[in-house]
Amino acid sequence: MSRGGNVAVMVIAVLVLPALGLTLLLMDRVENWMSGPSTAPRHAGARRHLRLLHGGQSATASRAAHAAGARHRDAA
Repeated sequence: MSRGGNVAVMVIAVLVLPALGLTLLLMDRVENWMSGPSTAPRHAGARRHLRLLHGGQSATASRAAHAAGARHRDAA
């Protein structure tokens, strides 16, 4: 390579290295921002299931359904 080619390679290397460092810093900040705690809860809270029928279930039917679901999970 000629002397001018070496200078061009050095200039590119000097400019690319800080750009890569800034990119890594930016990606680290974005990753921390995205994996941080959310401001609002993402769950329904006390009301856990969608009610498709008006009136919902009675308390005894709800307990029976919960027990049946627990038995189903334990079977696997």
